[in-house]
Amino acid sequence: MTESISVVRAAPERDSSAPSLMQSWLRIVAATGVFSLLATSVLGASEIVVAIRYLQAEGTSHSHLYLFREDGKLLRQLTNDNSGQDSGPIFAPDGETIVFTREKPNPTREFWSVEPRGTYLKKLDAAPDWYAQAKNSPYFTNIEPEESPSAAATTSPMESASPSPTPAPTYKSPDDSVELILREDPNDEDDQIGGPGHGKHYLVRDLKSRVETEFGKLPGFYGVFGLLHDSGDKDQHFLFEGPLRLAFFDLHLNSTDGDTVFALDLTATRLVRLSPNWAAPIPLPGEVAFLTFTENRYVPIPGSKKTANCSYMEHWDEKLNKIRYAREKSTALCYGASMYRPDKDPHVMTLRRGAD
Repeated sequence: MTESISVVRAAPERDSSAPSLMQSWLRIVAATGVFSLLATSVLGASEIVVAIRYLQAEGTSHSHLYLFREDGKLLRQLTNDNSGQDSGPIFAPDGETIVFTREKPNPTREFWSVEPRGTYLKKLDAAPDWYAQAKNSPYFTNIEPEESPSAAATTSPMESASPSPTPAPTYKSPDDSVELILREDPNDEDDQIGGPGHGKHYLVRDLKSRVETEFGKLPGFYGVFGLLHDSGDKDQHFLFEGPLRLAFFDLHLNSTDGDTVFALDLTATRLVRLSPNWAAPIPLPGEVAFLTFTENRYVPIPGSKKTANCSYMEHWDEKLNKIRYAREKSTALCYGASMYRPDKDPHVMTLRRGAD
C-alpha cells in the first residue's frame, strides 16, 4: 500500500482521478475495518433466547422463540410455527445451536433445533444429552431447604439495644463489610404478621463504622419479611459482584397479589421492589448484573376486558435499571429462557420454564 501511495503522489498529473480513487479505496478499507470490529464485538456479546407467548384477545396464542441481545435489543424471531407451543430453549455449550421443545395438543412433545441466526430449523429424533441433563441455573428463593437451618444465621446477643425478647438472626456479608440483623419488636403489630410494614426494625450495620440503620428508615421501605437464599447454596444470602451488593427479601401482600420481592441495595442503602408481585433473582456470575423471572398479575389483554397473570424475563444492572425481554406493554407468558455468554463462566444460563 505504501508503494501505491508513492506512485500516486509522484505523478498526479498523469491521472487526475487517482487521488480521489485512492481516497475512496482507503475509505472502503477503513469502513471494512470498522465493520469487522463491530461484527467481532457482536459475535462476542451475550445473547438471550426467550420463549414468549404473547396473549391475544381472540383465538389461540402461541409461544415462539425470540433472540435478544443482552442490552434488550430484539435481534430476530426464531420460530413462528403455530402447531404447538415452543418452550424450554437452551443454548448448546458452544452457542452454535438452540434446542427447544414443541408441545402439541395431541399431546405430543417434539424436540427441535435452530441456529441463533434463525437458520437450519429442524426436528430432532431425540433431545441431545446436554439438553436433557440441563438444570435451572441457581436463583434466589424463599423455599426452605430440607436440611437444618443455615449456619450463616447466628443468634449471638446484640451489641446494641434490641426490642426483640430473644436474640435476632444475624447475617454477615461475604466481604465482612456489613451485617443484617433481623430483629422484631413484639410490641409492634406490624411485626406480628408477615405483611406490609413488617421488618421496619431490621438493621443494616456497617461493621467498620458500627453505624446502624433501621430498614424502616431506608428509601423504598414498604415492608420485608424473609431473607432469600441461593437455590444452589442454602448458606448464600447475598449477591456481590463488583459494585453490585445486594440481598433479597420477600413480603406477603395479600391473597390477591400474593408475594413480592425487594432488593436491599447495600451500595446505595435503599430498598428496590423488583415486581408488583413475585420476582426470582438469577445471578449472572462474572457480570455486574442479574436476571429475574418476573410475575405480573392481572395484566390487561389488549383489545379485550380480560386480564392475565403474566411472566417475563428481565435484566437488572448495577444501578438497578431494568430491561424487559419482551414487547413494551405486552401481555405475555415466559416459557423458558437461556443466555449464552461466550466470555463468561458458565457460558450458558438456563431457566427451563420458571423459577419457584
